[in-house]
Amino acid sequence: MFNTARMALFAALFAGVAGPALAADLAEPPVVEAAPPPVTYEQPVDVGGWYIRGDIDYHWSRFGGGDYITYGAAPQIPGSFDSGKLKGAFSAGAGVGYQINQHFRTDLTGDWMFGSKFRGSTSGFCNTPAPGTPCVSTDTSSYSALLLLANAYVDIGTWHGFTPYVGAGIGGAWVKWDTLHNSDADGDFFHRGGKGWRFAYALMAGTSYCLTDRVKLDVGYRYSHINGGKMFDYEATSNVGPGYDRGIDVHEVRGGLRYQFGRSDCAPPPEPYGPEPEPIYTK
Repeated sequence: MFNTARMALFAALFAGVAGPALAADLAEPPVVEAAPPPVTYEQPVDVGGWYIRGDIDYHWSRFGGGDYITYGAAPQIPGSFDSGKLKGAFSAGAGVGYQINQHFRTDLTGDWMFGSKFRGSTSGFCNTPAPGTPCVSTDTSSYSALLLLANAYVDIGTWHGFTPYVGAGIGGAWVKWDTLHNSDADGDFFHRGGKGWRFAYALMAGTSYCLTDRVKLDVGYRYSHINGGKMFDYEATSNVGPGYDRGIDVHEVRGGLRYQFGRSDCAPPPEPYGPEPEPIYTK
């Protein structure tokens, strides 16, 4: 019995010493922490490159006034148009440009303005029914022009495919007046129309819309001013001429298409990229 008690005590002591040691040797499973969100990097959008454009418009022209010379008893008698109006007309144009970045672009444009009819009146003296009789004449003609401009634009931003912009241009216009038909109490007189190059500038505003990744619809307004120049030549029968207009203001409602050869802001943005996240293990 003494041996049995001694063996029980020995077993109890062994269990008290070996138990903690064995428990310490058991490997605890690793704790896996949630990985932080991946760091992504936006690829820069390289918007830019060459583009071509085509436009049509309907424009209203305002006659800035006109002056002429009448030869009579005095060597020269200056005169001016009492009135003058120009009707609306269509024009068509094309251009080539370069998109510098997402907000700036430039282009060269050429627009042919089809004939805009002119009707005006002048006051003077007729020989009917007697010499020196005051009379009023009716004057009709039309003008057409080739407008060449170097333009610069600011694209304000793009929202849902719409990009509003403002711009300005400078250049020249080749203006051609048709024959001026002058009619008064003395009869009908015809003055050959004037033609030539003049200084011109323009201001514009509008909005473009992405039709495809490379094609944009462009709708806008353009104000153009064409400096004055010769309107008609001297006519010997009436002793009147030459005549000069004081300039033409043109208001245009324009619509057209632009095709972008380089990367357009209409293209979808590139996918963000970044390193694959790795799990973090802790003990």
